[in-house]
Amino acid sequence: MFDKLKQLSMDTAIYGISTMVGRFLNFMLIPFFTNIFLPEEYGVIQIIYAYIAILNIFYIYGMDTAFLKFAAFKDIGNEKDNFSTPYISVFFTSLLFSFFIIYFKESIAAKLGIPPEYHYLLYLAVAIIFLDTCGSIPFLKLRLNREAKKFSIIKILNIVSNLALNLYLILVLHWGIEAILLSNIISSFVSLLLLIPTIAKNFRFRFNTILFKRFAKFGLPYLPAGLAVMVVQVIDVPILERLTNLKTVGIYKANYKLGIFMMLFVNMFQYAWQPFFLQNAKEENAKEMFSKILTYFTLVGSIIVVGVSLFVADIAQIQIEGYSLIGSAYWSGLNIVPIILFAYLINGLYVIYSAGIYIEEKSLYVPFIAGAGAIINIAANLALIPVMGIYGAAFATLAAYLVMAIGYYAVTQKFYHINYEWDKIFKIFIGVFITALLYYFVLFEDYYLALLEKLFLLIAFISYLYFFAVDRSEIKLIKSKLKESRGK
Repeated sequence: MFDKLKQLSMDTAIYGISTMVGRFLNFMLIPFFTNIFLPEEYGVIQIIYAYIAILNIFYIYGMDTAFLKFAAFKDIGNEKDNFSTPYISVFFTSLLFSFFIIYFKESIAAKLGIPPEYHYLLYLAVAIIFLDTCGSIPFLKLRLNREAKKFSIIKILNIVSNLALNLYLILVLHWGIEAILLSNIISSFVSLLLLIPTIAKNFRFRFNTILFKRFAKFGLPYLPAGLAVMVVQVIDVPILERLTNLKTVGIYKANYKLGIFMMLFVNMFQYAWQPFFLQNAKEENAKEMFSKILTYFTLVGSIIVVGVSLFVADIAQIQIEGYSLIGSAYWSGLNIVPIILFAYLINGLYVIYSAGIYIEEKSLYVPFIAGAGAIINIAANLALIPVMGIYGAAFATLAAYLVMAIGYYAVTQKFYHINYEWDKIFKIFIGVFITALLYYFVLFEDYYLALLEKLFLLIAFISYLYFFAVDRSEIKLIKSKLKESRGK
């Protein structure tokens, strides 16, 4: 089992390094944008990207999930059929969707709440969606082939080119927010060019109708499910804009993005986790292995949540030559960051629970679970934003992820029962809760005393985990195994 966990850890590390480097470089645009653009201008971009995320789900309509499922098992059709059929499908439907949006651009932009002077940005948004959709299946192929290094290099080049273009267009050419979208288009096109060898190697001009029907049967339920998940992730932005204003949206999303540290951990784990559990589902000790993974994921995730929550405000407000991590006009939203971090941790739990649904092919339940999360999110946003503002939007996201995690857990336990180590996980969450109480109710007013208190709380939390929330003999075994592997 250790070898399998080691394999997952190595893949997670490779995806993680590229994801962390790429996302960090992308994250560096946040101080750039928030120190240059007004919150209301940044709010326009966030509205557009929220709808790009939603439209991406329609463009791919579950073909990515179906490809990941059936291409891994290869029990129907040959390898090229498994790649070409979904690729041909999403390519032509993406063209159709794009022409439709462009034709009705003005009316669509008005209904989305985009100010008239920014309607032209819809052309750029459509180009981004189309290019990203064309690259989605090839990227999945790299993951299934465990070509993590190639996957990572392309992703990093995408981010580096995006960053460089933003700096050039905004600082040198003095463009406005349209530079953000144009940079995205060019970097997505670069990624697609780099994926051409993968496409050429696996593609042939043949559409396997029988295979497509199986893909559609499994994948289409993920359209409403994926839409619901995306609603959970982005619907707070248009609702916040309708109930407040673009300035509030800009402040909210700038601080929301400070949850990147937990998001990175969840994303890099997810990249490695999905191929891992599909390839190891038939192992004799698979369920025991999956149980351990949940425990250690929660352990590492909780340290990230506590560590970042304690120090994020101090880091964000450090000024160097008048510039800070996020512009001073956005500081009023810093207190939502711990809520977002914890929401991402819960998001990671339901990612782990999804294994049973994939393995047992119970995708029929996914739309209902994701739909419940979306309904909770919309209802919570509508109820809490008028009362709590951006805090209401943050708590709505947390509530939605919690509902989805519970739903995934219930279905997985019914069809693929796993004995998770709930005593350890409960102790971890108790530690997080106690640390939060001590921080919020016993915080010193003096800056330096408060800083020392935060450092003490972090050390105390990690010590608590080591002595009370984990099996120390298990930790020692892992250390010895790691030493053995280094010796080899």
